[in-house]
Amino acid sequence: MNDLRATPNLLTFLRLFIAPFLVLGVLDRDYKLAFALFVLAGITDAMDGLLARILNQQTMLGQYLDPVVDKLLLSTLFLVLHHAGLISLRVTVLVFARDLGILMVAATLYATTSIRNFKPTIFGKSNTVAQIVAVAAVILSQFFAPVWVQLLRDWALGATVLLTLVSGMHYAWRAMRQIGSAGATA
Repeated sequence: MNDLRATPNLLTFLRLFIAPFLVLGVLDRDYKLAFALFVLAGITDAMDGLLARILNQQTMLGQYLDPVVDKLLLSTLFLVLHHAGLISLRVTVLVFARDLGILMVAATLYATTSIRNFKPTIFGKSNTVAQIVAVAAVILSQFFAPVWVQLLRDWALGATVLLTLVSGMHYAWRAMRQIGSAGATA
């Protein structure tokens, strides 16, 4: 129960609580609210990791919950922004398929092997940054659209596609290596 009460985990749960209201903001075309909630979710994401280290409240629950909530939030936003006609189907399918694939492979490996190393790679972290910038720029461009915001949106969506492909292939390659190493030592 202490893991549930740890401040960083409470911030992660707050981000999970924000998600449906963020989705409703997009669906209701209240993009200022959606943007504000997305920024708030970003702040809670930054704060949970920082506080976990500062308060020495790093928990196993937090190590698994934080990235799952991040992926849930971003993947859901890509689906909803596509539904609203703001992000193409191709980008949405790539992002969603990669995240779902990584989650399924990690869960399968966790359940069936002794592999427990699911740390993000530099490609995965870069992809997450591109996705965050893309979602923020897409939402922002609905109520504040100077040329630089539109260019940022287009650049971030392009970077998201490229990094989704690269990081997806890298995660697959890394999983295959881990399976091969686990099999060799068994």
